[in-house]
Amino acid sequence: MTFDIGDGVDSAVNYILDNFAPLLDLIAAAIGTVTNGIQALLLATPMGLGLAIFVLLSLWRVGLGFAVFTGLSLWLVEHMGLWSAMMETLSLVLASTLVAMVIGLPLGIAMARSDRVAAVVRPGLDLMQTMPAFVYLIPAAMFFGLGAVPGTIATVIFAMPPVVRLTNLGIRQVHAEFIEAGNAFGCTAAQLLFKVQLPNAMPSIMAGINQTIMLSLSMVVIASMIGAGGIGNTVLTGIQRLDVGTGFEGGISVVILAVILDRITQSLGKGRPVFWRSLFRRPAQEPVASAATA
Repeated sequence: MTFDIGDGVDSAVNYILDNFAPLLDLIAAAIGTVTNGIQALLLATPMGLGLAIFVLLSLWRVGLGFAVFTGLSLWLVEHMGLWSAMMETLSLVLASTLVAMVIGLPLGIAMARSDRVAAVVRPGLDLMQTMPAFVYLIPAAMFFGLGAVPGTIATVIFAMPPVVRLTNLGIRQVHAEFIEAGNAFGCTAAQLLFKVQLPNAMPSIMAGINQTIMLSLSMVVIASMIGAGGIGNTVLTGIQRLDVGTGFEGGISVVILAVILDRITQSLGKGRPVFWRSLFRRPAQEPVASAATA
């Protein structure tokens, strides 16, 4: 006896296409507005201004050495002719991360506040994290066609679990003493969440956002197979033509963007920027000699 699960999945997909087309169009329009808006803004930004923004942000959040690395790396990307492609990839990453946060943060909060919600959501997160990334391209293309929108949707599904899991974990790990202190001061449930739990869980939440950004970056390259564009097209062209040089240029551009985004987002969970802490650090005072040694 065999179970043909594929036929059941095909029937479910056809049912959704036949009965929920207006809803799918609404979702595509909403995500397309976000993605296209971010992409238009990044592509309209002159290369010099964009490079300066990245360098200043790296200097502010990380330090002088990393700012130099950022400037030289982005200068290399520009001279490989991949600046516009990198901006397209960055727009997909930012749009995917934004949508994942809008959905994932409330879901993680709901999981932290209810064990029943956590029990229901956790298997879905397991499925999203373990399903091969290429599988997400099939329903995305069937429901939303080709282009940046299905690429963004597939990326959101693939990259959202870390922010959900780490938001849940961060809130659950807030010390009981903090919760008791908040309750003793008469905090409502909302005040306890926004003034006690979320601030103390912020390092964990930022780690989840960081991982979501990294997974988004890996997925948008794969999503070039359904027309998402960006650096993924360069990598795909290298594969199709067996052109090692083209593939390497696309790959090193992805690595550069990944390192920059990773270091900057990691710094957001560490409070005051490293550079400013070192710049305004008070000099150590010399010990005052005692009367006995004077």
